[in-house]
Amino acid sequence: MEPFLPLARASAACLNFNCMLILLPVCRSMLSWIRGSMLAHCGRSRMREQLDKNIPFHKMVAYTIGFMTLVHVVSHLFNAEFFNNSRRGDYDALSTALSTLDDTQNTTYLNPFRSTAGSAQQAPTVFVVTSLAGLTGVVGSLSLILMMTSSTPFMRVNYYEVFWYTHHLFVAFFGAIVLHGVGRIVRGQLQTDPPHNHTICKDLSEDWGQIPECPVPQFRGGFPTTFQWVVFPMFLYLFERLLRFIRYLQPVQCRKIVLHPSRVLELHLVKDGFKTRVGQYIFLNCPAISQLEWHPFTMTSAPEEDFFSIHIRSMGNWTEKLISMCEELPEGGLEPKMAVDGPFGTASEDVFNYEVCMLVGAGIGITPFASILRSIFHKYQVSDPKLRTRKIYFYWLCRETNTFEWFAHLLHILEKDMEARGMGDFLTYKLHLTGWDQSHTDHVTVHFDEATDVVTGLKQKTHYGRPNWDKEFEQVRKENPTSVVGMFLCGPEALTSVLVNNCAKYSDVDPQKTQFYFNKENF
Repeated sequence: MEPFLPLARASAACLNFNCMLILLPVCRSMLSWIRGSMLAHCGRSRMREQLDKNIPFHKMVAYTIGFMTLVHVVSHLFNAEFFNNSRRGDYDALSTALSTLDDTQNTTYLNPFRSTAGSAQQAPTVFVVTSLAGLTGVVGSLSLILMMTSSTPFMRVNYYEVFWYTHHLFVAFFGAIVLHGVGRIVRGQLQTDPPHNHTICKDLSEDWGQIPECPVPQFRGGFPTTFQWVVFPMFLYLFERLLRFIRYLQPVQCRKIVLHPSRVLELHLVKDGFKTRVGQYIFLNCPAISQLEWHPFTMTSAPEEDFFSIHIRSMGNWTEKLISMCEELPEGGLEPKMAVDGPFGTASEDVFNYEVCMLVGAGIGITPFASILRSIFHKYQVSDPKLRTRKIYFYWLCRETNTFEWFAHLLHILEKDMEARGMGDFLTYKLHLTGWDQSHTDHVTVHFDEATDVVTGLKQKTHYGRPNWDKEFEQVRKENPTSVVGMFLCGPEALTSVLVNNCAKYSDVDPQKTQFYFNKENF
């Protein structure tokens, strides 16, 4: 059986360990509780940083499960071939004898490819797909393949519903791996009385049961242990689902519906006992579209407001149906029934732990920073003494000009309020338009000398093209020579690598000087 039996056993042990871990990063209520209660006063702790990486960790564990499953399946395919060859007598006398042991009670055999009383020998392919171990292996492998192939970035962005439904095949996968070892295919030798001396008896297979030193060897399958690894995380996840069901039953009132350009829907919602922190997100369900689908959205409202708001961009069937429903609502008509799960914590909750912040949003990725900016506006209105943030650099990258209309009014309010308080330098914002046509260029050229920007109406003129991040980081470091700067991003992976590298590049080796800490939103 070497080396494939040890490979199969080792990969199975790795699968047990990783299957124990895979559900923990998606127990969002537990992670939010740890972040908000246990680590609320830890500041920029390493533990809080790891909580921000729950989804990358979930993916890493999933890749490991996929690889170990491949090793396990391939190893057992070779083992099946060796078992069958041994049963046919293709190897030495000892192997043949072990494969043809007379087993009247159908319990002490070693080779699972065998003939039971009154039946013919079973073909290897039939055994692989009909035995409990083989059938659960096929079900588990197919479930894993469907889950992993539907979890690619392309599928999540363009066919989110496919990703959502196939990902729930994890129920079939976990059921399969728990039952997989119940068949007890891999077997070990039992102690007999008198004991079977394998050192002597391996060359005396014809005399087994006839001499005292060599009684007929007996074997038993190993006890299945997978459930011992996964029972605790499964219990936690079931508790998570119970909380979600309770939240589903709690009524949600839709106070206001706003339809923005570029098919962006803004919802103002109210729910009893709903308390939030900046940058958090919720899962939204609309039973009229689907009873089962829940979609994540970052809240754009401040915790100080008496409602919570989200902005929804048309990016798939579900969001398109919701926007169309709201467009077709008659004046004074009843809004569609909705359910809300959350709120859940994100990296943006730590924004007020930094004296200086760099906020970078791409397109709809501005949503967590809208919540932060609104909260800052409210904190300055009441002169909150706990607010330690003294400088914010805000960057917003958009492809279309009408996208800026979503939150331009918020920047107008902040701009005027900070000037009235003599704090015009508190907020430095730069809006970057990354896509435009010739007619837009001509229009901007004609109105270039006006006091306000032709796109947003703000005093800060819109920049064309992507930011020069080296220049931006250098400027921030120059203006804050002894500060800890928190970099927060809600945007694509391509931008992530650039900002991570720049945070490391422009952090000073002297810990008393400028240090950049990178934080990213993950869903």
